[in-house]
Amino acid sequence: MNASRFQEITEQYSQLKLAIVGDFCLDRYFEIDPKLSEVSIETGLEVHNVTRVRTQPGAGGTILNNLAALGVGEILPIGFCGEDGEGWLLERALKERSHVCLDYFLRTGKRKTFTYSKPLIMASGKPPRELNRLDQKNWSETPAEVSSLIAESIRTVSDRVDAIIVMDQVDVPNTGVLTPIVLDCLREVARGNPKLPVIADSRQGLNHYPPFSFKMNANELQLMVDSGGTMSTAAIESEAEKLAASNRRPAFITLAEKGIIGAAPGEAARHVSCFPVRGEIDIVGAGDSVTANLAAAMAAHSTVPESMELAMAAASVVIHQLGTTGTADCGQISEMLK
Repeated sequence: MNASRFQEITEQYSQLKLAIVGDFCLDRYFEIDPKLSEVSIETGLEVHNVTRVRTQPGAGGTILNNLAALGVGEILPIGFCGEDGEGWLLERALKERSHVCLDYFLRTGKRKTFTYSKPLIMASGKPPRELNRLDQKNWSETPAEVSSLIAESIRTVSDRVDAIIVMDQVDVPNTGVLTPIVLDCLREVARGNPKLPVIADSRQGLNHYPPFSFKMNANELQLMVDSGGTMSTAAIESEAEKLAASNRRPAFITLAEKGIIGAAPGEAARHVSCFPVRGEIDIVGAGDSVTANLAAAMAAHSTVPESMELAMAAASVVIHQLGTTGTADCGQISEMLK
């Protein structure tokens, strides 16, 4: 991609309105100084002394962070948090991002705030080392009244956004935002707006999802098509073409260090390689940066290959940011593409 085409696409970002429908969580980083380690008198166990606590939006919030870094004009998170301390922190973290409208973000006492607590050993001269993560999740089904409020918000904004990103982060079906009520609403919106980019990513797989633009990794594709083994590049390209034709929307398959494959309806699949590794890496958040950049680029009317090229450049920036779930702005992406 040459510089003029990059500018032509990215200069539209400030005019875009993008909605993110899905699971938003609080990422809490607890930085531990190993030099201050103690032994508990009561238990005899090692005590980790935390010298700094950082918080930022995670899951759907990581996508939001990346859209904000790209300079997207308005970002509409559609999801929920609990009426708890973690929810207060999550809302504060969302408000700190540029151009975020929280009018459709629900605070409810019927759900806990999805939280990832990440202890990090911060040893001088070494990359951060993450200890066992502590998670707080909802294990019961999301109440129908909560889902109905989410669906109402989707219908309200659907006619004034340039793209919708669908992000399912939960491990147990129907315990998060993407319940059958919400998916049925999104199906109606997509059917009524066939030119509106709607891109979906789900930890549980996309088998039961409406015909959106699917973004998944190779393992998730293998499970979807029941391939029975590792798929060749040619086989992945063929399946991407079938998905795009069936859903009538672009399909994207990420391949980790091998890049990404994408196909538009009626077109041959294309493969875009990833960028070389330049040192220590942390892959947390790379997939979400890809989703954000694919959505923004498609909303700005880029082609499938152009969208993937931008996404791969952004992912390369993100994986080299250690001890955090990173982002990439347009300047950093431009440098990667030179």
